Amino acid sequence: MRNLKQLSDEELVTAYAGGNNEAFDVLLLRHKTRLFNYIYQMVRDRDLADDIFQETFVKAITTIKQGRYNDLGKFSAWLYRIARNLAVDSFRAEKNESALSTDNADYDILNRRELAEDTIEDVMVGLQIEEDLRRLIDELPEVQREVLNLRYYKELSFKEIAELTGVSINTALGRMRYAILNLRRLAKEKSVSLTR
Repeated sequence: MRNLKQLSDEELVTAYAGGNNEAFDVLLLRHKTRLFNYIYQMVRDRDLADDIFQETFVKAITTIKQGRYNDLGKFSAWLYRIARNLAVDSFRAEKNESALSTDNADYDILNRRELAEDTIEDVMVGLQIEEDLRRLIDELPEVQREVLNLRYYKELSFKEIAELTGVSINTALGRMRYAILNLRRLAKEKSVSLTR
């Protein structure tokens, strides 16, 4: 039999699924540096990148061992897709953690220093606009919703968005343009005002 290092990724996956644990070690060694760098470029935090890197391989191991891996694409592309999805999930989780709950009795959302100049009516209108906007964003196609969230809520540059989503900067810009056009159309159709 050939040396494991001479096998293709797909052959190694098959060998690992068949019980050869060394085959996965070869896959890990083959992809670890590039995959970690890819993740780090997305999240810009070494500890978080390390967590996502490990979680990516745990997901890969689980999927292969459960016989759910399908080799229609390249193993590396599949691995990068897992990593990208986990990175996006971590951005969403971070956003949710940083949002304050209005259910917390110790925190009055209407009694904040930055809102001191606004009347309660202004604040209520602002909250309603934010809620309406979120509902409209949820109706956008996934790729438009993703770029809009990364740009406005995660404050990523279009270069970072392009790298994170694996598209060109022009494609990222185009998706944003269509997202804004669709938001305007949806707001008009539903008679939703997005201004105070």
